[in-house]
This record gives sequence, structure tokens and C-alpha cells, in this order.
Amino acid sequence: MHTQDSSSHPTLHSSSEIKKTEVIRHTANFSPSIWGDYFLAYTCDNKEPDTYDKQVEELKEEVKRLLTNSANRPLEILNLIDTLQRLGLSYHFEGERNQMLEQIFEAHISYFNDMGDDLHAVALLFRLLRQHGYNIPCDVFNKFKDERGNFKEILTRDIRGMLSLYEAAHLGIRGEDILDDVLSFTTTHLNTFVSNASSSLVKQMMHALEQPLHKGTVKLEARRFISFYEEDETRKEVILKLAKLDFNQVQLLHRKELSELSRWWKDMDFKTKTPYARDRVVELYHMWIVGIYPEPQYSVGRIILAKVIGLVSIIDDTYDAYGHFNELKLFTDAVERWDASETGKLPEYMKVIYLALLDVYNEIEQNMKKEGRSYCVSYPKEVMKTLVRAYFSEAKWLSQGCIPTVEEYLDISTISCGYPMLTLTSFVFMGEVATKEAFDFVSSTPKIVKNSSLICRLMDDIMSNEFEQKREHVCSAIECYMKQYGTSRQEAIDELRKVATNAWKEMNEELLQPALPLPLLLRPINLARVMDTYYKHGSSYTHPGKQMKDDIVSLFISPIPI
Repeated sequence: MHTQDSSSHPTLHSSSEIKKTEVIRHTANFSPSIWGDYFLAYTCDNKEPDTYDKQVEELKEEVKRLLTNSANRPLEILNLIDTLQRLGLSYHFEGERNQMLEQIFEAHISYFNDMGDDLHAVALLFRLLRQHGYNIPCDVFNKFKDERGNFKEILTRDIRGMLSLYEAAHLGIRGEDILDDVLSFTTTHLNTFVSNASSSLVKQMMHALEQPLHKGTVKLEARRFISFYEEDETRKEVILKLAKLDFNQVQLLHRKELSELSRWWKDMDFKTKTPYARDRVVELYHMWIVGIYPEPQYSVGRIILAKVIGLVSIIDDTYDAYGHFNELKLFTDAVERWDASETGKLPEYMKVIYLALLDVYNEIEQNMKKEGRSYCVSYPKEVMKTLVRAYFSEAKWLSQGCIPTVEEYLDISTISCGYPMLTLTSFVFMGEVATKEAFDFVSSTPKIVKNSSLICRLMDDIMSNEFEQKREHVCSAIECYMKQYGTSRQEAIDELRKVATNAWKEMNEELLQPALPLPLLLRPINLARVMDTYYKHGSSYTHPGKQMKDDIVSLFISPIPI
């Protein structure tokens, strides 16, 4: 991780000295928020949550009985676990699910043998076990190849099996050539099915080709799967009803949180005081905060982490374009010292940012004291300092007209993307599972965090590059690669996409040799999922379009009819 000793800072200038010279500002002219004050007016029937509570608890008991009654039928239990997971209901049944998967893993060799040539069953068992950290070898798929080493042609007649195989392939790790072959084989043939059929399964297939399950955000995929499951003739009505009720209940909570955040954002008056920055509090809550952890128990974490990322978004825009280099020196030093007395040295527009930052981290400190977990407090402050140092390093590159090597660039930019900071800070609100040892480990920027950050940086650079280079902006991985290797822009993009693909495989490896409990490991993975969902076709945070608007409406505004 990049570090910078505060004693090595350049000579700093006071804000009064800065005013003596004309400051040229480079603004990006971001579009205004499409939401305005929409989420400020939160209304909720006080009886409504209580009504949901009672129904949800009754339905949960029925589903638990379903799980118990299916315990001796492996394929049935796997389908139930998968369905509950896809519907966003797993958090209600974690104990039961983990116990059943453990039992299945202990006997997995006999299960795979008993499943024979059932493509769906084998692929489903492989995917579920890998998703939960069990290292199942990929050679379980060798049985589906012919004597020439090609996948058997008969497989292409099994639409459901092919879809399950396609989803399983995304859990591959480095060196698993068979899963690369699986992905190519299934993608080719599923596209053929899509053009020749129109069933509920095909709708699911079309979505999977655009957004593989393993790389999709949890809540958004759950909302979509509810629609698919509703059309499934084999659906279990008790599970469907629970999914709808649970979704609507959690939606009320998310909308309340969004209202609170919108009020904070408006009261801070960022729109007026930092007009050069992106006004995207709704989008950042939807993408990254609900993307990181949507479950109800993380409500406090969502609200505070949303404030952190909201401020980071403003700081990012300040370093990227608006701030004069000498002002950025002042702000970097103020964050390094982390003291309200530093405020007087800052220009007016920076004071509001700096004081808001100290206030939010004070809020974190107060919450941790109440929980008796004060050991957490120093970690998020330090990782925020590291993030701001990375921003300043990039500002130096820009001021010097420097295009570093790809390696030098990624050392800094995988920090400035914010993912190491977001991952660590998300741990703060996860309770006792986030031990001091866990914080020490994640502070060292382990592989799973590095790869999540790499995916973020590369996908952001590829999709944001054209817009950002229209103004004076720090170089991207594309320019660094082109200069270092003498390639065209498209060649650089193609190579960087391969690096991002490999980063997913390395993250999958970390799942199979876990250094942290699975609930913690899922945070950097969930962050990578945000990028795959929203940065494949453009920079949806900077330029939110129809997909973003529709997704926000479906998650936070429109309840599911029951």
C-alpha cells in the first residue's frame, strides 16, 4: 500500500497566499441530480412494518419446515438453497443453510457420483459449494466431454442444464481451462436458444448473458429473480410470498435511510457550497451502499458509510478538477493531522468538506463506543488518510504532466478508487465478526481487496476515459498502457479487460482459501459486483441513465404487488 510520510510534504501555503494568484478551475459540468428532493418526503404507515413482521415470521417457519423435510433429498435441498439465495432471503436461514452445505460437502463425492449425467444438478452443486468457500475441483465436468475432448453435443438440448453450467463457470479460478471452455461453450449455445424461444427460462437466460449471477449485485438480482420465480411452474408459493413480503419490508427501511441521507445532504448544502461536484447521493446509496450490504441488520452502517462515500465523491471531484494544487496540499495536510484547528488554513469551500468529514468520523467513534468496540475507530481514519494521499499523488502527476508506468499508476489508483477504504470501513458496522485481527488483515490490503480495487479501477478507467480526457484530468490506465507498450487505444483496452477478468478469478481463489469469515469476504466481492453491473456500458454513477433510474424505482419506490 502506498504511504507518504507527513514530514515529506512540500512547503504549504496559507489560503490567503493562494488568493494572491488567479486560480484557474477545471470543472466537469456534471449533470444535476434527477431526483431533487424526491426522497426527503418519506411517509410510512406506522402499522405497516408490524404487519409485515408478523407475516414474515410465520412464513419463515413454514420455509424452515420445507428445508427440514427436504434434508434427505440432495437435489431438492440444493434447489431450495439456491432459490432462497437468489430471492435475497438467505440471511433469514444462514444457520440452516450453512449446516446443510457442510453436510453436503462432507459427502460431495458420492453426491456427484449419484447425480450421473444430470448437468443441472452437477453444475448447481459445484456453484453453491464454491460460492460458500468449499474447494470443489473443476474436473467434475470432465464427464460431460466426449473422447475428442469436446463437450457432448447432447448437452445443448438441456436449456436448464446449460444455464446452470454457464453460471457455474463464473466461479472459476486461474488455470482452470475447462471452465474457460465451459464459459465459451455455454455462451455460444445460450445465445442460440435466446433467438429461438420465448419461455420464462429464456427470459432468465437472456438476463444471465447480460449479467451473470455471481457478478450481479445481491438486491437487484433478487428483485429480478422474484419476477422470474413468479412465472416458474415449479415455484413454491410460500417462498414466493415470503420473498415479496421481505422485499417490501426491507424497501421501507431502505427508503427511510435514503430520506435521512437526503436530509443530511440538503442540510449540509453541498449543492451550493461545492457546486462543481457530482450531486449523486441517491445513486451512491443505491450502487455502493446497498450493493455492499443490503440486509436490514446493517442499517446504521449503510447510513454512515453513505455519508463517508458522499464526502469522498466530493473530495474526489475536488482533487480531480476543481482544487488548485496549493489548496490540495493544504487539504492533504489537514487530513493527515485530523484536527479541527486545521480548518482555518483551508479555503472556504474546503472548510465545509473537512468539517463534515471530521463530524462523520466522530459519529463512527460514538457508535463504536456504544458497542464497546472502540478498537475499530483508528482503522477507518488511517485508511481515509491513505486515500487522500493517493488523491494528492495523482494531483502531482497532473500538475507535472506525468504519465507513470502501468505498475506505478495502479499502485496509487487502486487506492484512489476508494475500494480499500470502503471495504475496511464497511467492517466497522458488522459487529463481532469484524475482530481486531480482521481489521489488521484488511489494513494490509490483501489480494481479495487488491483485485476488487483493480476491477473497479480498470472498469472505471475504460468507461470514464473519453469523458474525463475532454478536460484536464489525471491520466488513466489506458494512457499509461499505450505509452509503456506502444499500443493503440483499443489494444490497451483489450489487454486491461483481460487483467480485470483475471482479477475475478483471483478473488474466487480467495473464497476457496478464506483468511476471513465469509460475511467479511463478501464485502470486496460485492463492491466488484457493483462495477460489473453499472460500468459495463458506461459510467453510470457520473452519467446515470435509464437503467439506473429504473433500478432505483424498482428497489426503493415501487413495492411488489402481493
